[in-house]
Amino acid sequence: MKRPEPTTVGGLRASGHELKTVRAEIRDNLLSALREGRDPWPGLHGFETTVIPQLERALIAGHDVVLLGERGQGKTRLLRTLSGLLDEWSPVIEGSELGEHPFDPITTESLRRAAELGDDLPVVWRSREERYVEKLATPDTSVADLIGDVDPMKVAEGRSLGDPETIHFGLIPRSHRGIVAINELPDLAERIQVAMLNVMEERDIQIRGYVLRLPLDVLVVASANPEDYTNRGRIITPLKDRFGAEIRTHYPTELVDEVAVIRQEADLGADVPDHLVEILARFTRNLRESSAVDQRSGVSARFAIAGAETIAAAALHRAARQGEAEAVARPVDLETAVDVLGGKIEFESGEEGREEEILDHLLRTATAETVRAHLRGVDFAVLVDAIENGALITTGEQVAARDVLTGLPALGESELYDEICDRLGATSDGQRAGAIELALEGLYLARRVGKESGGGETIYG
Repeated sequence: MKRPEPTTVGGLRASGHELKTVRAEIRDNLLSALREGRDPWPGLHGFETTVIPQLERALIAGHDVVLLGERGQGKTRLLRTLSGLLDEWSPVIEGSELGEHPFDPITTESLRRAAELGDDLPVVWRSREERYVEKLATPDTSVADLIGDVDPMKVAEGRSLGDPETIHFGLIPRSHRGIVAINELPDLAERIQVAMLNVMEERDIQIRGYVLRLPLDVLVVASANPEDYTNRGRIITPLKDRFGAEIRTHYPTELVDEVAVIRQEADLGADVPDHLVEILARFTRNLRESSAVDQRSGVSARFAIAGAETIAAAALHRAARQGEAEAVARPVDLETAVDVLGGKIEFESGEEGREEEILDHLLRTATAETVRAHLRGVDFAVLVDAIENGALITTGEQVAARDVLTGLPALGESELYDEICDRLGATSDGQRAGAIELALEGLYLARRVGKESGGGETIYG
């Protein structure tokens, strides 16, 4: 949809444009999307029957919203999708400090210009993205940042301190006719939260000695960690009362949603087969269920995303050094991810010194679960017999896929290797080497073959 044409208030009236509040605009667009079967929440997985219906009801009711949940549950992404419920283009008075609607000026300057220019008052158009403003709350955020303060430059120009035009407006007034999102709300000092009370309820602002009755039209949304974890601060009770809806988010409850999040968010520079992404997803879910991990802090989805990006980087590194035409991640690369991801997890105090052991154990558990899911019913007897008769299979993070495949023991007329690759959808050399590696790791975890690692090599025998 191209930018609308009216450039004056008169032209806007002639076009039949109607003034709507932000809440009415969001409600109408949301209901329209639901009636037409369009998804208003692109890129969100696992919230379809829990968080999304609650949020939709809150928006239809016109409520300000706070999302509560542990880190990495998609709170910020969910807030950012709200801009998609605004009209694609919205008219504002050209040059107005608060982006006021041409039919409803609220500041002294805009009211004066509207009276002087009448239908010739110039109009410009703002996109929906420009009407969404996000602020990360930090302990040093001030009232001036959010609400406003007296501007000494305006006073120096000759205006008196009693003139409301000496005020420099903060983030929330400047979000007039839009959405303002505050991430990590409890990190705001309590006195700063108090300054938001009037904005949230009476829709006016108080700056030093001034009380400005500005009918602000703004939807306030926020995210926060649960208070039992966030020791840095809390949401004061009067401010919590101002939010019409408090919605708890959660991590994906289904494995398929966990995998979808990784695939969607990870920036992969190499081929990472589905079974490796599944191992990372199961690994993450095992960490969230482990008694050794501090579950109040949560295990972010970014853990698995960073893991996928790390094993893709390991595949690229190997391909560059070994001259492989295609970079494909293999199970052996999972160890490189564990080496760098431990710092993303907060362990219980009694587990000090056992962190690496816990990560290795849970990764092996995730690998075994994935092997059972994909290779259940495959008869590995012929491969186990070959290994028991002295065959050794060498792999490693710097062993090329072609070398892994050429080093496999011959199995006579058995089509075991092809069956493994078919089960895992492996076609290229890199994918086939990775698929057989996974099967060998499954046999090792089932204690049917041995394994030795060292010097960058892993030998199954």
